[in-house]
Amino acid sequence: MSDDKLQNEKGRKNHVITIDHAYHGHTLATLDVSPYKHRQGKEMENCPDYVTRVPCPDIYRGVHSVKKIVHQSAPGVDLKGGMEQQYRKREIEAAEKYIECEKITSQGNSVSAFLMEGGMSVAGVILPPKSYLRRCVSAVRKVGGLYIADEVQTGFGRLGKCMWAFQYSEDNDGALDYETIIPDIVTVGKPFGNGMPLAAVITTPCIAYTFESLGVEYFNTFAGSPVCTAAGLSMLHVLSSEHLQVNAFDVGNHLVELFRELEHRNEWIGDIRGSGLFLGVELVRDRTTLEPATEETSFLCSVLKDRYKILTSIDGPHENVIVVKPPMVFTRKDAELFVSSFEKALVEDLPVVAGQLEAWEGHQLDMVSATYFGEHGWSV
Repeated sequence: MSDDKLQNEKGRKNHVITIDHAYHGHTLATLDVSPYKHRQGKEMENCPDYVTRVPCPDIYRGVHSVKKIVHQSAPGVDLKGGMEQQYRKREIEAAEKYIECEKITSQGNSVSAFLMEGGMSVAGVILPPKSYLRRCVSAVRKVGGLYIADEVQTGFGRLGKCMWAFQYSEDNDGALDYETIIPDIVTVGKPFGNGMPLAAVITTPCIAYTFESLGVEYFNTFAGSPVCTAAGLSMLHVLSSEHLQVNAFDVGNHLVELFRELEHRNEWIGDIRGSGLFLGVELVRDRTTLEPATEETSFLCSVLKDRYKILTSIDGPHENVIVVKPPMVFTRKDAELFVSSFEKALVEDLPVVAGQLEAWEGHQLDMVSATYFGEHGWSV
């Protein structure tokens, strides 16, 4: 049962609000609300008329950012905390203005739903600042819309401090928003089956009954597999019995500490963000202008794989964010090996080709990497 069908059955019409750079899937309906695909591919140039795209809450380089204080503090100062403190001064504008509910309704349209990933991966590992999500949801519900939480990538404890990413946003007293933010619809997937194809839509009885009352039978050829169900139950058992959410919190904090130390030794690192085992390391050529180190990030990702046998991925609008999403059983020892290898790649490998990477792009960049790897006897 797809979430777009459910939100339509609520009786709302016209507009779905989505976040810029979001990615929600490959079906036609989810492609409509995935601006990431509109920018990256050629199949769709923009959101359809019924979709309203609002700015991504990126406090590092987005429209909500406070760039002036970035890296202007002495080593050891909590830059991230300072950025969020400045951001809070704008949070009402950021959430209530940019969510555009009043604009939509003033034009005679209604808001059907607000769809957001609790942790935005392809956007460059973006977690909403304090109170942002609550204010967005409040504005949407005020005009009768639903809140759909996409937990396909970040659900089941990956953020460490909470089971679901939509719980991440905090109050001033540091308490989690368990009672404040309850989605109308939640989608879960990838980690649910730990590699097995398993996904689910979780919703309220009211919405489920409304869907059922239409009288259109819903069925799915691939649903209800006992094998996948067994895999999901086993995953939940291991997640609980081996305390993997606690592990994500502990190892994630250790990873951040290690990267913070590296950040003060190496100016390629512009920002470190995320929570638990959902982290992003953004690389820049200049910490003041925030010029993205796109080619260097690509090279670094390749070096980590070919020389150090470590798999990472790259995300973000400028493709300059190394995404750290290891298995939930990742240990402190694993974290130390990873960051040590990361630093070697930055200090030993990247300087050798840095001058060439800045001038070359596309397949030429691949040639630079292939030449470097070949000279060192590594496979490509």
